[in-house]
Amino acid sequence: MAVQQTTARQASLPARGRPKRSKGLLFFMYTLITLTVIGIAGLGWFFLSSSGSNVRYMMADTLITTQHRDWAKYLIGSDELQKRVEAYWKRFDEMGVEKDKGLVKLETDPPVSAVSTVEHPPKKELVTIEPISGPNFKGQLVTISDPKKLRIAVPDKAGKGEKVSSMVKRTGAILGVNGGGFIDPNWEGNGFQPEGVVMSGGKIFYNDRGMNGTVNVVGIDKEGRMIAGKYKVSELVKMGVQEAVSFSPRFIVNGVGQIKNQADGWGIAPRTCMAQTEDGSILFAVIDGRQKHSIGATLYDIQEIFLAHGAITAANLDGGSSTVLVHNNEIINKPSSEYGERYLPTAWLLFDHPETAPIKNVWEGLDISKIDPSKW
Repeated sequence: MAVQQTTARQASLPARGRPKRSKGLLFFMYTLITLTVIGIAGLGWFFLSSSGSNVRYMMADTLITTQHRDWAKYLIGSDELQKRVEAYWKRFDEMGVEKDKGLVKLETDPPVSAVSTVEHPPKKELVTIEPISGPNFKGQLVTISDPKKLRIAVPDKAGKGEKVSSMVKRTGAILGVNGGGFIDPNWEGNGFQPEGVVMSGGKIFYNDRGMNGTVNVVGIDKEGRMIAGKYKVSELVKMGVQEAVSFSPRFIVNGVGQIKNQADGWGIAPRTCMAQTEDGSILFAVIDGRQKHSIGATLYDIQEIFLAHGAITAANLDGGSSTVLVHNNEIINKPSSEYGERYLPTAWLLFDHPETAPIKNVWEGLDISKIDPSKW
C-alpha cells in the first residue's frame, strides 16, 4: 500500500510542475510584448513626434561634427543630411554679413598732465581663467584684458602641424588656444594646411582665396578690436587686421545672439569659441566633450555664457578633438581625442611682448596647391 501511495505521489509531481512552467512562459511573453510595445512607441516618438525629432536632429548635428558624419544619415536620411549641412553653411555665411557697429570701446591712455590729480584705475590682470559648466558640459572661460597681446602662431617646420603645447613652449607664450580650420582628409590629416586665410603680425601668411576672395574670419585689428564675419581678403588688409584665422559662424553680432535655441546650436561637441566685451577684453570659452565628465556644448550654450559676460561680438573657432587650452606650459582642459593633442596649423598665443615673438611664415615660398595634407 505504501508503494502504491509513493507511486501516486510521484505521478502527481509533473502535474503540479506544469502550472509553474506555464506561469514562467506567460511572464516571458508579457515581458516581450511590453518591451515590443515600448520599443514601437519609442520609435514612434523618436521619428514622428516634434520633441523626438528635436532629439534626433540634435544627435545628427552632433555626428556631423565628428569623423562619423555619414552615420547621421541613419537618423535623418542622406538627402536630409546634405540639405542640413548646406543650410547651416548658408546661414553661417548670412550671419557673417552684418556690419559691426563699433560698440566695443577700447581703452586709450589719458593725456599726461602735470597738474592732473585723477588716479588711474588699478591695472587689470592680463589673463584670468575660471571654470564654467552646464547640464552636459564643463570647461574654462579665459579672459584676456589686452587684445593686442595676442598673436597667431603657426608650425615651426613645414610638412605637418604642431601641437599647441609645443607652440607655447617654443615661443615662450603665456597661454595658447587652438585656432582656425584646416584641410583634414578623413579626420586623419597632418594639420599643416589651413583653410581660408591666416594673418599674423599684420602679414598674410596663407591665403587660398586670392585678394578678392571672401572668407569667414576671426581676428583682431591694429586697434585691438575683434573682427569676425565674412570679408574679402583685401578688406582685411585695408581694415588693418593683424591676426586672423578662418572659421565660422559669428554668433553674437553687435551684442545680439544669433543662435535661436538649443536645436539651432549645431549639435553637442567640444568647443573653442572667442568673444570680445565692450571694454575690449577677449574671452575664450574652451569646453571639453565626448567624455564622461563632459559630453559637450552647443553654440547656444556658449552664446548664453558669453552674453552673460557682456560679449559684443563672438565667433566659433575649430572645436572637436582640436579643442585645447594651454597655460604656463600645462594643458588645462581634457582634449577629447584618445591620442591627446592634435597637430594644428594655427593657435592663438598670449605674450607679454608679442612684437618679439619668434613667429615666422612656415608657408612662405611654398606652392600651396601642392601641399598634401594627408601625408605625414
